[in-house]
Amino acid sequence: MESAVSAEKNRTISAVLVTAGMIFTVGSALGFQHIGGYTPCALCLLQRDPYYYAIPVGILAIAAAMFKLPSWLTRSALVLIGIAMLIGAALGVYHSGVEWGFWPGPITCSTGAPSLTTNAGNLLNDLNAVKPPSCNDAALRVLGLSFAGWNVIASVILAAIAFFGASRKTA
Repeated sequence: MESAVSAEKNRTISAVLVTAGMIFTVGSALGFQHIGGYTPCALCLLQRDPYYYAIPVGILAIAAAMFKLPSWLTRSALVLIGIAMLIGAALGVYHSGVEWGFWPGPITCSTGAPSLTTNAGNLLNDLNAVKPPSCNDAALRVLGLSFAGWNVIASVILAAIAFFGASRKTA
C-alpha cells in the first residue's frame, strides 16, 4: 500500500513539475520575443510546437493525478509529454546544427517582417530596413549556447521528468 501511495505521489509531482517546466520554458521564449525584442526565425517557432501540444496534456495529467483517476491515464499523458519533449529536443539539435553550419537549414527559413510601422510614409523605408531573422544566425548565445541549444537541454530534462513519472508503477 505504501508503495502505491509513493508511486502515485511521484506521478503527481512529475506531472506538476513537467507542466510547470514547459510553461516556464515556452513563457521564457515568448518573453524574449515580446519583451526582449528577439524576433524568432521559422525554426524557433517550430520548436515551440511540442510545448503548445504538451502543456494541455500536462494539465490533463495533473487533473488525472489529483482526481485519482486510473493511473494508466496519468502515466499515458506523461509518456506523451516525454515523447513531445524528445521531438522538441530533436528540433533543437537540428536548429543548433543549422546555426553552427553542420548542415543546411530549410530554404524557407525566415518569418514575416517583425515590426512594421503604422505610419504609411515610413512603410517603404521600414520594408527595406527590416530583415527577417535567419535560422543560420543565433540571435543570442549564453554560455556558448543559443536559444536552440538551451531548448535541447530543457527538453531533455523535461522528457526525463515525464518518463520518470510514467515509470513509477504501483505494486
